[in-house]
Amino acid sequence: MHSSFPATLSASVFLFTPPFTQLNTPYPATAYLKGFLNTRNITSYQADLGIEVTLRLFSKQGLTRLFGEIEEEQELPENIKRIIALQDEYINTIDAAVLFLQGKNPTMAHRIARRNFLPEAGRFAQIDDLNLAFGTMGLQDKAKHIATMYLEDLTDLITECIDAHFGLSRYAERLARSANSFDELYDALHAPHTFIDTILLQLLDEHMKEVQPGLVAISVPFPGNLYAGLRCGQYIKQNYPAVKVAMGGGFPNTELRSLSDGRVFEFIDFVTLDDGESPIENLVKYIEGTIPETELKRTFVVADGHVSYINNPACGDYKQGQVGTPDYSDLLLDQYISAIEVINPMHSLWSDGRWNKLTMAHGCYWGKCTFCDISLDYIKVYEPITASLLCDRMEEIIAQTGQNGFHFVDEAAPPALMRALAIEIIRRKLVVSWWTNVRFEKAFTRDLCLLLKASGCIAVSGGLEVASDRLLELIQKGITVAQVAKVNRHFTEAGIMVHAYLMYGFPTQTEQETIDSLEMVRQMFAAGILQSAFWHQFAMTAHSPVGMNPEKYKVLKQTEAVGAFANNDILHTDPTGADHETFSFGLKKSLLNFMHGTCFDYPLQKWFEFKVPKTKVDPDFIVNALTVEEYVSPKPTAKVIWLGKKPGVEHYIKSKKGMQWEMTALTFQDLHETATIQVNREQGTWLADMLQKLSISNIKTYTYQEVKDSYEAAGLEDFELFWDNKPVNTMYKYGLLML
Repeated sequence: MHSSFPATLSASVFLFTPPFTQLNTPYPATAYLKGFLNTRNITSYQADLGIEVTLRLFSKQGLTRLFGEIEEEQELPENIKRIIALQDEYINTIDAAVLFLQGKNPTMAHRIARRNFLPEAGRFAQIDDLNLAFGTMGLQDKAKHIATMYLEDLTDLITECIDAHFGLSRYAERLARSANSFDELYDALHAPHTFIDTILLQLLDEHMKEVQPGLVAISVPFPGNLYAGLRCGQYIKQNYPAVKVAMGGGFPNTELRSLSDGRVFEFIDFVTLDDGESPIENLVKYIEGTIPETELKRTFVVADGHVSYINNPACGDYKQGQVGTPDYSDLLLDQYISAIEVINPMHSLWSDGRWNKLTMAHGCYWGKCTFCDISLDYIKVYEPITASLLCDRMEEIIAQTGQNGFHFVDEAAPPALMRALAIEIIRRKLVVSWWTNVRFEKAFTRDLCLLLKASGCIAVSGGLEVASDRLLELIQKGITVAQVAKVNRHFTEAGIMVHAYLMYGFPTQTEQETIDSLEMVRQMFAAGILQSAFWHQFAMTAHSPVGMNPEKYKVLKQTEAVGAFANNDILHTDPTGADHETFSFGLKKSLLNFMHGTCFDYPLQKWFEFKVPKTKVDPDFIVNALTVEEYVSPKPTAKVIWLGKKPGVEHYIKSKKGMQWEMTALTFQDLHETATIQVNREQGTWLADMLQKLSISNIKTYTYQEVKDSYEAAGLEDFELFWDNKPVNTMYKYGLLML
């Protein structure tokens, strides 16, 4: 079968992500694969067609074409009529607005922020009080928010008049979401090209002519990328029939595991599952004719109208240390757009600024949450990367991209590896900003959070899910609400922003538990230990414990995730739980206000248009949880690290009531202040010497037991009395950490 393929690949592999994902930074899948292909000496080229379509559309020429497509005689809403009436203003300002959002024209912030430069339509009716949100100094962010709303107005115009499927960060998502049947997508792909399709396919054709690949690999991370990905595959098969097309990524990995509809292969030749390195390497070998079809790895193919899944058991997967450093070359890194859609510093991390994406570990070290697809390899197979290799990759990426911001896209970053990474970053004197997803577990102590902050960690996101201890146990999250509160305080007091993923509608969740969860969230925001959050409704998936054993969670399947196409989301009923859907608006509205620091004194009933039960949560539950002091004796193996500089040491004589003592003053300098502690001379001499040994710049790391042994070897007494009390136990403020 493969003998009809070209003997060699002219430019080997063309990797691309179809529209649309984030506009501020490339989705990393193609960069990961390109980095791997480099290690195998397979040439490749990558593109992010999402940003390319966006830039071609939102340009003077693009908008001129867009407005020319609109039939003005059709019945249109008043808001759309206003945009059309102001089309000259949009056409004349679009290039300046996009350049500003790309960071290339920062002085435009003055004109944009005054709101007398960009035209405004419906999106501005819901704009917040900008002076309250940004103050008088946040000029750039204020202007970014205004320019983002301006683009959203144009998006409304496109969806109303040109292409109902359009969205700035997703495209035709509805066609792919829960699409057990391929019928609707199939019909859409046989409809005439849309205006957006035309732009997309023009760009694709330009790349195909330039790259001349033998294999095109389309990464489809989300439902909102599927339609465009298949449209691209269709175009390639029609216009470049000798080129083979493969599709992989997050969407196939979760939704297409039981694919049997042969019509999909009218648009592509292969669908691969899970880690892409071995599958794509074997596809290259197959196309080159060096291996037979039977040696493909985790790949769907079609022959004689029948879909077959081929998974060569003799072919293993690569270890994380073997896959190479992600390679971001070819991508238009200086042309991404930073948008601020929601006025919230944590939310803006997803859409503002260029973040290099990396992973600390493959899979999830916890791997127990019952709502999660823990049966799939991308979560089930846990394999961490060493801190030194991670830092090597960070340094390579900084040199390549010129950007030192990193978003670690782990399912949940392991605390021990985060600690090791932070130490390695500080030892190498890397200047970076980074953030990641975590479990709010007790390993995140005050001192660990201070270490993470010192290494450049600016934010964490994590699942609080249903803020109810009964349901957290049912979820097998391994945390309690009180524990989350303490951990969030540690992060917040260290200066690390905290975002919580919240869930409603978990099986058996009652109205009372929903309201009590909201009260827990309200108290956390009021206490200042949570800066950002987002509610989402529970969805049952086929590969989660709930989906595989619904009777254990007292829910009933309405649909089986069995179809010829996508199989993941399962409709279900929850006979013992509340009518979860009705709570959606109130939960989200209250949260929006809490994130703005308002309405903490509102009764919870005020957020809902129907009667809800009064909360049974103690109004001081979170405050009380935070005030409970828990002394935990240090483990002998705990690492002790000094982050500060060498202190100034001054010996002096203290006199009081005719008595004299030899004392030592140790003076510490940090970025903000100077602080001094006094101890007796023997202890002070030992401490000054010990801090030099504990310095993070040293290769050797001392344990708590080794520090104690050193103290006692110096002939000093009562180590615990000295170490656990003032002034030494306040030295964490200057960088003395126990980890």
